[in-house]
Amino acid sequence: MTAPDGRRFWGTFGAAGLLVHDDRGVLLQHRVEWSHFGGTWGLPGGARHEAESAVRGALREAEEEAGVPADALALEFTSVLDLGLWSYATVGVRATRHFDARIGDAESVELRWIPFDEVESLPLHPGFAARWPALRAVVEHPIVVVVDAANVVGSRPNGWWKDRAAAASALLDDLATVSDAGIDGALVGADVDRCWPSIVVVLEGEARRARPPREPDPSRVVADGIRAPGLEVDRAEGEGDELIVEIARAGRDSHARVVVVTADAALRDRVEALGCATRGPRWMRGIIDGMAGTVA
Repeated sequence: MTAPDGRRFWGTFGAAGLLVHDDRGVLLQHRVEWSHFGGTWGLPGGARHEAESAVRGALREAEEEAGVPADALALEFTSVLDLGLWSYATVGVRATRHFDARIGDAESVELRWIPFDEVESLPLHPGFAARWPALRAVVEHPIVVVVDAANVVGSRPNGWWKDRAAAASALLDDLATVSDAGIDGALVGADVDRCWPSIVVVLEGEARRARPPREPDPSRVVADGIRAPGLEVDRAEGEGDELIVEIARAGRDSHARVVVVTADAALRDRVEALGCATRGPRWMRGIIDGMAGTVA
């Protein structure tokens, strides 16, 4: 596609690339000389098909070019450069097991896992080079949302006190939907369009009897087996606040970006002292209800 100013873009319906990472670094493709910006290093990817989602397009291209298996990935984020007449989507995924990349077509000279600190030493595709610092920050600081279930359940006077376990079960189902669908990256301070954080829900007291959350809806599996990190339910032996602080501290120790959802002022002070962000129950209820701008 050629823009009015003469710039040329690959893909009538836009393009997408897959940013795959694990403990070896990020999987990069050395592009053949005859390709667009040939000789540079960038993400496996290419043109999207008509009506094809960014995630599906990125996965299809990465499987064709680099043998990336969908069942070895967990979806983390999407970041879109939208120029109006054309767009490019970066789809961030974490490899849940090691796999060997393989050249699958004539567009690659080499495929290699590059440690994060060595990426900028390579001659990078200019689009990837411009975006890499922000993408690296998201990759190296994955998002964890810790939910104080008692606070969120208690934020609406809907009779939850009559059956705390049932109310907690309903919340878990709602959060499973959030986990499937992802959330606006801006809501957790991430420089991406959409993210799929790890969500940890802490139950205490009678709410510990809540049934497990529903299984992920197959219709919401975004692309051929790629799933979100999912929902983790922790049932506190004693006070939920102590477990929330423990989880928050562990997240920060692993360099995660931790967001704790609670209205408890003392708990907010404790986790903010650890470097965590906090949000109120209305923030989470806004996401659940589709009102993404509601913040408590």
